Amino acid sequence: MAADTGPAIRAFFDEPTNTVSYLVWDPATKRGAVIDPVLDWDNRSGEADLKSAKTLLDAAREEGVTVDWVLETHVHADHLTASPWIKRETGARIGIGEGVKQVQTIFRPVFNLQDVVPEGGDFDHLFRDGERFRIGSLDVEVMHLPGHTPACVAYRILPPQSEPDGVSDVFVGDTIFMHDYGTARADFPGGDARTLYRSIRRLLSLPPETRLWMCHDYKAPGRDAFAWQSTVAEQRAQNPHVKDGKTEEEFVTFRTQRDAKLSAPTLLLPSIQVNIRAGRFPAAEANGVRYLKIPVKAKVPDSALS
Repeated sequence: MAADTGPAIRAFFDEPTNTVSYLVWDPATKRGAVIDPVLDWDNRSGEADLKSAKTLLDAAREEGVTVDWVLETHVHADHLTASPWIKRETGARIGIGEGVKQVQTIFRPVFNLQDVVPEGGDFDHLFRDGERFRIGSLDVEVMHLPGHTPACVAYRILPPQSEPDGVSDVFVGDTIFMHDYGTARADFPGGDARTLYRSIRRLLSLPPETRLWMCHDYKAPGRDAFAWQSTVAEQRAQNPHVKDGKTEEEFVTFRTQRDAKLSAPTLLLPSIQVNIRAGRFPAAEANGVRYLKIPVKAKVPDSALS
């Protein structure tokens, strides 16, 4: 029998959305997972492409990896997910935190999405906080870390049984960014700065050497290259928003004031209505074309729009 070993990890950075997707696998069994895959989307033309997702699966084939899971860290507001296509190509199951039910409840009426059932819908598995599952022989623990959204989770790959004091790898989603950059916004519907602070402190209570893998990077001032791997120790010592000594009240005040000045993400409208369906687009209409919706918030009388 092969000796216990930690995960193999390959990162894929999508610069148009500043998103990092991952191929993670167990070297002993060659069973793997894809985390937060990107569907290429041109918002000006409404064109979707699979270039990024195909690169991920090409890498899996190159490494001889069988993809068993597509794992979403949350319902993304800045990119569309390629999960359905990866599921179709590999048979993998799509998983997300059970908080997605709350996100679906919030946004179903916003877009009047009658085909979205706010009970998990198109996802194959809804993870509970503390739930464990396996990627090959790798033991993975789910951490519910709400605040950015109600559905945010991190996937913590635990050290092998042969090395109980070894280093774990945590895929943190948008809960936190690189230690020289800061934290995610908390002003989306269902988000909360105080909840986010407490989730981050829970994350940063893990052992100092724990490796943290980001979902986004925007290059902190003075840094020339994109980066996506940090440690708990680096975050606690350097993160300008939540390093040791930053109180909950300081964070809430800072985050609230900063979020009030942020504009909506460019891909917010298409992303949310697709991603709460686990990446499924609306059914094609009679002309064979699929359509997404743009809610209109009029600053003029409704009669002026008719």
